[in-house]
Amino acid sequence: MKKNIMRIVMLVLAAAMLLSCTACGGSGTSSDSKDRLAQIKEKGYIELCTEPYFAPFEYVDPNKSGDEQYQGMDIEIAKYIADKIGVELKITALDYTAVLSGVADGKYDFAISAIAYAPSRAEAMRLSDVYYSDNTGYGFIVRSEDAEKYNSLESLQDAVVITQSGSVQEALYNQYVNGACKEFKLVANMTDGYLAVAEGKADVCICNVSSADLYAQANGGMVTTDFRFEVDPNMNGTCVAMPTEGTESLAELVNQCIAELNESGQTAEWYTQYQSAAAELGIE
Repeated sequence: MKKNIMRIVMLVLAAAMLLSCTACGGSGTSSDSKDRLAQIKEKGYIELCTEPYFAPFEYVDPNKSGDEQYQGMDIEIAKYIADKIGVELKITALDYTAVLSGVADGKYDFAISAIAYAPSRAEAMRLSDVYYSDNTGYGFIVRSEDAEKYNSLESLQDAVVITQSGSVQEALYNQYVNGACKEFKLVANMTDGYLAVAEGKADVCICNVSSADLYAQANGGMVTTDFRFEVDPNMNGTCVAMPTEGTESLAELVNQCIAELNESGQTAEWYTQYQSAAAELGIE
């Protein structure tokens, strides 16, 4: 009888120890599975989401297909990061709002899509160090004949204003204009906003001035005005966006890549390279 009781006790203790070890092992596995960089290495690829309609940051080359059709400075940065990790790069093209929600929800590993810093974004996703910055700021692009007419916030009272949904430009509209115009419209990408102004469907497009200047130079009939929004200087820079959960090590690697590219001057070289390449293709 005593032997049977001892045998039962031993079996119970052994089972408890087994469960304890399993729990420990499970905890370790769970922790590893939450590390985004470890997941990326395990699956052998990193998935980028981007809105490819903002040259020279990213655009579609009609002469190429598959992921090779996506060109631009941001794409080169994404390739550099993938190479640094030692994995394949997969690219998913989305509209801008889907890019932001996709990375915030953790559906994609990272987003590089000329994403400017904004406090609300910094809360919803992990943002890298700035990889590209210009001092042109945010302002208006209008038809050439309206350059003097729409050159202040007050001048928008009788204007149809347009900009990209989900962008910093929309946030600036909400902060500074907020209904103080004839009509406000949102479009999926900035090119549609520029076209709306050019075609007379809108009067003013709130824009990133450097990008809008490229469009105006390539197409004619439009100009950026002297007006500039007052913004946090950080908002003039673009960042890589990542999900917040489990991306500490990924963010560290991304920031390392950004530092290497900026120190070598490669980022600026890519900007100039793809500015010229996009212009040759007639892409703005």
